[in-house]
Amino acid sequence: MRYMLIMRSTPEAEAASKDIPFDEVLTAMGRYNDELIRAGVMLYGEGLAPPEDGGFVVDFNADPPAVTDGPYGEATTLFNGFWMLEVSSRDEAAEWARKCPLGPGVKLEVRRVPSIEEFPQDNEYVQKEKAWRDEHEPPLGQKNVVV
Repeated sequence: MRYMLIMRSTPEAEAASKDIPFDEVLTAMGRYNDELIRAGVMLYGEGLAPPEDGGFVVDFNADPPAVTDGPYGEATTLFNGFWMLEVSSRDEAAEWARKCPLGPGVKLEVRRVPSIEEFPQDNEYVQKEKAWRDEHEPPLGQKNVVV
């Protein structure tokens, strides 16, 4: 089973993190990532640049959809990074999520990622995506890990 862990922060957590040396944060996250990798559950993960660093919003309430530099809405709707894990169960995903070195004011949203086999197999686009994945994804047991 694949699960995505989505890191969400509040303004209070952002303010508190300014007092922690970046190297300390980087080391804690590095240790966590290393533990995920050694356990063989991390498929990939990324931190995200702040919204003001090239981020934008596509608003589909307009026709055609409007692209703007923000605002993003409430700070609690932003997410700062993610991990994609392959684990045996929901409980194992929750166990790894609880180990993440995040502080007060930060939440991890954990969502299951359905496999392509869970979609209607007679759909033309499901078939095309399966063919693309077969051509581009690493063989089973080999994982793409970005740290």
